[in-house]
Amino acid sequence: MRWSLRSSGGRRASLLFVLMMTGIGGAAAQSQSEQPKASSMETDVTTIKQAMLGDWTSIAPEVRPSASKNADGSLKPFYLKRAFKYLPSDRFELEIINSADPYGAVPLVQIKIAGHMLWRGAHPIAPGAQKVDFVADDAYEVTPLAQGFADVLNKVASVGYAPWAVSSPQSIFGKAFAPFGLAEGTNFMEYDLVYLRGDLLFWGARNIDGRGFDTEQNRPTNLQIPLIRK
Repeated sequence: MRWSLRSSGGRRASLLFVLMMTGIGGAAAQSQSEQPKASSMETDVTTIKQAMLGDWTSIAPEVRPSASKNADGSLKPFYLKRAFKYLPSDRFELEIINSADPYGAVPLVQIKIAGHMLWRGAHPIAPGAQKVDFVADDAYEVTPLAQGFADVLNKVASVGYAPWAVSSPQSIFGKAFAPFGLAEGTNFMEYDLVYLRGDLLFWGARNIDGRGFDTEQNRPTNLQIPLIRK
């Protein structure tokens, strides 16, 4: 009987110890299960950034809806090809060539932008997609590639610039530039997204009504034709 009581007390003590350890273990498990979620997101973004490093280019000429309208009220399309470079420290360089035709045979203007990407968190369009703001805070350059385009710029963007000429680049960085809606002293910025899938790099598709990515509300909700690794 004395042994029995001792045994019973030992069992109670053991049970209490097990319960205490289970509670501590449960709390630790819960804490550990919560922590990887935050670090997992950081790891994912870090992995995306690492995988994005390098040169990317358009598969083919791309079409966009512009803010300009035809006589019947429909939006005019414009065509472009992109060459994008993602660099360390969230720096980027982007070259765009706009064309008058869907095959890119009649180039109109070359645009070069350099700046930084600001990562704003997950985008719901696809697992791993990220909201990103592109800020042209390093450089912004325009080069007419057709005489007609140079003529237009000489009419609408002559103040503060040398006469526009074919194949002659001019910096519009920090300057007013009416054709692109840029005000003096401001950096061009777009609220965009990126989604990396293997060797395909997607950005956001333009809003079908021609709205730019100029506010958080206008951030894209779909994917554009991707860039491929160069």
